Formats: sequence, C-alpha cells, structure tokens
Amino acid sequence: MTRGILIAGNESTLFSAVEDEAAKRVESFASAKIPSRFQMPESVPAAAVKKAEKAIPLSWNPASPISARSLVLASENRLGRINDAILICSPPAMFKSAGALAPEEIEILVNDHIKGWFFLVRELSLYFRKAGSGSLSLVAPELGSGGGKNTQTDILGPSAAASFRAFAQGVIASQSHEPYQVMGFTAAEAAAGAGAEGEFAAWLFKIIDESEKKNGGRWHKFSKLSFFR
Repeated sequence: MTRGILIAGNESTLFSAVEDEAAKRVESFASAKIPSRFQMPESVPAAAVKKAEKAIPLSWNPASPISARSLVLASENRLGRINDAILICSPPAMFKSAGALAPEEIEILVNDHIKGWFFLVRELSLYFRKAGSGSLSLVAPELGSGGGKNTQTDILGPSAAASFRAFAQGVIASQSHEPYQVMGFTAAEAAAGAGAEGEFAAWLFKIIDESEKKNGGRWHKFSKLSFFR
C-alpha cells in the first residue's frame, strides 16, 4: 500500500519545502492550506511559494470542526490511508497595534490560527488511534521568533505560534499510551537563509522515516549538525 502523507498549515516557503520533500517519497500526497483571509499584504512573496506537482489540494476551513473531519476523510479517500500527518505552523504577520485590530481580524486569528489546530489534531488523533499506527508531526517556530518577524510589532504571528507551541506540548506530553507517534519539531533555523527550508524538510522526514520509538513523545530541534546525529 502506498504511503499516505497529509501536510496542513499556513502557506509559506517552509510549507513548500516540506511538500517538495514529500514528493520525493510518494507519487501523491494531500495538501491543505489555511485560507488567507486577512486584507493585508502577504507575508510570503508569491514568487517564493510554488505549487507542488504531486500535491492533491484539499479544502479546509479551520474554524469548522466538521471541515476538520471532512479533511481527514477526504485524505483517507484520496490516499487510501493516512500514515503521516505533518502540521506546519508558520502564521502570517500583522503589523498593527492592539487598538487598530478590527473585531473580524481577531475572529480570524482565533478561528483559523488557534482553534483550527485543536479541531484537526483531535480528528487525526481519533483516526490514528482507530488505525493503531501512524505519525503526527507538529512543526512550530521557536517561541519568540514570530516566524522570523519582529516580535515587537507583529501582533499576529507570535500569538498564533505561542498558542500552537503550547498546544503541541500538551499533545506530545499526553501521547505516551497511544498506538501512534507524536513528535514536535522546531523550525527557527529553517528561515535562517536561502535553502535552509529544504534542509529542514529533509531532516524532518529523516526523523519521521526512522520510525524509532525514542523519537516519539518529544521535541526535535533543527540545527546544521542534525544530519550527523
């Protein structure tokens, strides 16, 4: 049976790099991106994000628990089964003061970039528990990095990243008795220079592919020395 890979998260150069690495391993994989609902300049230049040829794009409304369930079912239907789910938190930046935030922008922040992860992880956990195997990888920027943005002015990125990191920590800590692996990955250095995202993606899949019990239930931090461990 073909290996089923689901990649979900914010559109970014890191997301594209993980898609490219997945394409080296399988004929096709499922890809679900958080819709861009903010009326502001994109934090990722359009030219820096390319469409993955082997990706099966699936729709996902993070604010809806029904959509999270539909995404998991659609991934299973298109792939045969889900072996690996990789969730990538690389939230967009919003350079505003708190008083300048519109109520609808706050709703988007909470629904798409915080609450949505809870819904999707719940559905994937239920799926892997029923399947009796699988891996759930949670990719988060380093706390305080704001995905590489200035944390003093970016009001959205660090808030979403901190929430994801705290949630991921709770999921990782509570998975010891589950039949599937949960792993956390920090991606601070994946934005450190041209080509670094590809190195991070290759390292991430290296850890996932090892399928060693010792890799589950903990955080893995990327560094230039990671390939030589």
